[in-house]
Amino acid sequence: MAKRIQLVLNQDVSKLGKAGDLVEVAPGYARNYLLPQGLAVHTTPGILKQVERRRELERQRLIELKKEADVIKAKLEKLSGLTIAKQVGEKDAIFGSVTDREVAEVLQAAIGQEVDRRGITVPEVRKLGTYKVDIKLHPEVTATVDIEVVPADAEA
Repeated sequence: MAKRIQLVLNQDVSKLGKAGDLVEVAPGYARNYLLPQGLAVHTTPGILKQVERRRELERQRLIELKKEADVIKAKLEKLSGLTIAKQVGEKDAIFGSVTDREVAEVLQAAIGQEVDRRGITVPEVRKLGTYKVDIKLHPEVTATVDIEVVPADAEA
C-alpha cells in the first residue's frame, strides 16, 4: 500500500486546499471521501500540465494586480490638497471623527478610481489639521496620503 496519494482538487476542501491544488493525502481519505464525493481526481500527466498552466495564469494575474496597484500608488502620492470638511466645536475639536469611507470618497473624487475603504487606515482624528493616511492597495503596495481636516463652513 502506498503511503500517500497525489490528487488534484476539483473543489475547495477546508484544511486541505483550494480547487486546482495538487495535494498528497492518505489512501483511505482519498478512496473513501475525496474521490467518491467528486472533490478530487487522480493525477495524470495531462492533469499535471493543466495544474501547471493554471498556476502560471494565476501568477500572471497577481503580477498584473501588483502593477495596477503601483500605478494607483503613483497617482495617490502626487495628490495634494485633499480636504475633508467637518463641523467644529470649541478649541478646533471636530464633531465625530474622520472615517475610512469619507477618505475613500475624497480619493475617488480626486483620482477618478475607486479605492477599497477596507485598506484605508485613518489615525485618530479629533481636531482640525493635517493627518497622514495609509492606504493598502495590495499586500506589497502601500501608499501614504496627507488629508487636511478643515471646518465645514470654510469650504461652503
